[in-house]
Amino acid sequence: MSAAPFDGFLLIDKPSQWTSHDVVAKVRAVTGQRKVGHAGTLDPMATGLLVLGLGRATRLLRFVQAGVKEYVARVMFGVATDSLDADGAVLSRAPMPFGPEDLEQVMERFVGTVLQEPPMVSARKVEGRRLYELAREGEVVAREARPVEIHALELEDFAPSDYPEAILRVRCGTGTYVRTLADDIARALGGRAHLTALRRTRNGSLRVEDAGTMDAFTTAGEINWLPLLLSPADGLADLPLEVVGPDAAIAVANGVSLTGSALRSDVTGLLRIVDANGRLLAVYQSDGVAARAEVVLA
Repeated sequence: MSAAPFDGFLLIDKPSQWTSHDVVAKVRAVTGQRKVGHAGTLDPMATGLLVLGLGRATRLLRFVQAGVKEYVARVMFGVATDSLDADGAVLSRAPMPFGPEDLEQVMERFVGTVLQEPPMVSARKVEGRRLYELAREGEVVAREARPVEIHALELEDFAPSDYPEAILRVRCGTGTYVRTLADDIARALGGRAHLTALRRTRNGSLRVEDAGTMDAFTTAGEINWLPLLLSPADGLADLPLEVVGPDAAIAVANGVSLTGSALRSDVTGLLRIVDANGRLLAVYQSDGVAARAEVVLA
């Protein structure tokens, strides 16, 4: 195993029936690094983009996780499962003969800020316990509905029948359960639904097209996986860039706030602070006048 520590991001195209933890465990085994985390759990049934942080980049995963996500979901209407996806047990079945125009009209109501109740089969905690743990014990507990952001919702395909199937493209904020969204849409149409497939295609500017498969990663081996590693600065490409000189770089390494001539950008919000070589030194929060350290890597 490689003993040298590496800092950066890996983009993995997660296969179906792997848990996000399975992917983390495999990456740890191949890279020889214990410090590995991921930005945003994907359900076992789901496939697509899973962003992993290695080494000090694990401290940056919260900025990745905050990015807008894009999913492609295949929905079957008229059939409810206990997990709201195809891995669950069927709870009910009732025909829902509607057309694509009906679906698109209802979908419009779900763009913007909507309240979502997390599914029982989820990693959300209630009184210190994961909901899926309670679900395994046959318990159903009250879950507080929380606001989530649906930025865009498009109907890409529709197959009419007594149990219609649709393909939806969803752009949403962090914390959104797409399977809950599908079932909520079905409830608005007078029935129930579950996901038969779900694929995450984007996380901010990071795309599944740029991700490696698990087979490619494991085949690459203990050293040859390194070309797949994305630098900390490149992994946070959605954040505005602030390049600092040598003196400011020393200040940043010590977490000192930047003001005046040391801060050339008047952008507000999070900033990537890099040195002249493009190496990420820190992430700062700026109000346009001064910037203060959120995470320091240098």
